[in-house]
Amino acid sequence: MRLLVLGLNHKSAALDVRGRFAFKLDQLTPTLHAFRARYDNAPAHPEVALLSTCNRTELYCAADGVHLERGALDWLARIGGLDRRELMRHTYLYEGAEAARHAFRVASGLDSMVLGEPQILGQMKQAVREADTAGTLGTTLHRLFQRTFSIAKEVRSTTGIGSNSVSLAAASLKLAKRQFGKMGDCNILLVGAGDMMGLVAAHFAAAVPKRLAVVNRSPERAAKLARRVGAETFCLDDLPHRLPEFDVVISGTSSPVNIISAEDVERGMELRRDRPMLMIDLAMPRDIDPGVARLSDVNLFSLDDLSAVVRDAGTKRMAGVKEAEAIIEMGACNFVRWLDQRASVPLIKALQAQADGWRAAELARARKALSRGENVEAVLEKMSRGLAQKMLHGALAGLRAGDGNYRMQLASTVSTLFLGCPARNPALVPHKPMMDLANRSPNAASRVWIEPETEREAA
Repeated sequence: MRLLVLGLNHKSAALDVRGRFAFKLDQLTPTLHAFRARYDNAPAHPEVALLSTCNRTELYCAADGVHLERGALDWLARIGGLDRRELMRHTYLYEGAEAARHAFRVASGLDSMVLGEPQILGQMKQAVREADTAGTLGTTLHRLFQRTFSIAKEVRSTTGIGSNSVSLAAASLKLAKRQFGKMGDCNILLVGAGDMMGLVAAHFAAAVPKRLAVVNRSPERAAKLARRVGAETFCLDDLPHRLPEFDVVISGTSSPVNIISAEDVERGMELRRDRPMLMIDLAMPRDIDPGVARLSDVNLFSLDDLSAVVRDAGTKRMAGVKEAEAIIEMGACNFVRWLDQRASVPLIKALQAQADGWRAAELARARKALSRGENVEAVLEKMSRGLAQKMLHGALAGLRAGDGNYRMQLASTVSTLFLGCPARNPALVPHKPMMDLANRSPNAASRVWIEPETEREAA
C-alpha cells in the first residue's frame, strides 16, 4: 500500500495561486467522488481525503497497485486552470514515511503560518469526516488520521508549541495597534461571521474600540456574532456606502469573488479627507481587490503579508519545536512499520489457510485410522510426522536446490524462522550487500517530482 500527499501551501504558492484550488465544505464530497472516478478501471479505488484551508490544499491518497502521482497532478492542474508543468513549481509530493510525517506536522501546527495554531487540527478533522461520509476513507487513511490526531494531542499537551500562540486574529489586532495606537479612537468593521471572524471579533472587542460593526451575507449570522461581542450590524448591500465610516476593515468571507472593489474604497477615501485606513484581507480567494493597495492613505494586508507579523511572535515558541519533532519522528516510524506489516497481510492469510489445510488433511486421515481401530499412539505419531513433513518440505527442498546465493539467503531466513536465530555457519550468511537490499524499505520518501525524461521512461 502506497501513501501519498500532494499539495500546495503558503510556503510553496502565492495567495492568488492557492485561491485557484480552494474548496468549500460542500464541494469536498463531489470533488472526492470525481477524483476516484478517474480510477474506475483500476483493480481497486484509491483511498482519498482532501484538506482545504486558507493556507493549503492537500490531497491525501493511499492505493495498492495504482500509480497516482501524474494522474493526481493532472487532475489538480485542470481544476485550477494551470498548465501541469506550471503547477509542479508550486506543489510538493510526499510518500511513505515523509507523507505521515507531513500529516503529523500539519495537525500539530508546525507547518502553519502561525506556529502552533490550533485551528488547523479542527479543519483536518472536518476533512476526515467529509471523506468518511463520502465513502473514500479506507483502512490506511483512517489509521493515518487517527494516529495524526493522537500525535497532535501529544505535541500540544507536552510541548510549548501551542502556548501563547499568535493567531491571525491577534496579528490583525497587532497591525491595527501599530498604525492607530489604542483602539479607543478607532471604528472597526468586520466583514464575515465565520469561525475566523469570530476570533477576530473577540480580539477587537477585548481592545474596546470606539465602534465595532459586523456585516455578513447572512444577516442572522451577523446579528448573532454582533450580540456576542457587543457590536452593531447593517446590511451587506450598504457596505460600499458605509466604508468611509471605518478606520479598520477586516474581511474574511468564503465569497469566490472580491466583495470590496478598489473603486468603492477610492470613493470612500475621498470622503475620509486624508484620514488613513487599514484593510486586512483574511480570505482566500481574496475579498478585497488587490488594486486597493495602490490607493493613497490605504494600507492593505493579505494573508501572506501577515506571515511576517506572525513569524516575529513565534520565536518564543521555537524551543518546543525540537521536542515536537522528536514526537513526530517516532510516530512516523511507528506508522510506517504498521504500513509495512499490512503489506504482509495477504501472505499471512495465505500461510494460515495453507496450515489449516494441512491440519484438516492430517486430522481427517487420523480419524479414519482411529475408526479402523488402529493404535491411538501410533496414529498421533503418524499425524505429527505428517504435519512436520508438510511444514518443512518447502524449506528443505529450497536448501537442496538453487544456486549458492539463493541457498545462503534462504538458509539465513530458515534458521531465523525455525531455529530462532540466524545461521551460525558464516558460509550460510548472506553477504552485506544482499542484507542491505533485503532491508531496504519499499516505502521510500520522495520530496521531488519525477523529471520529464524519467516520466517518459516510466510511461
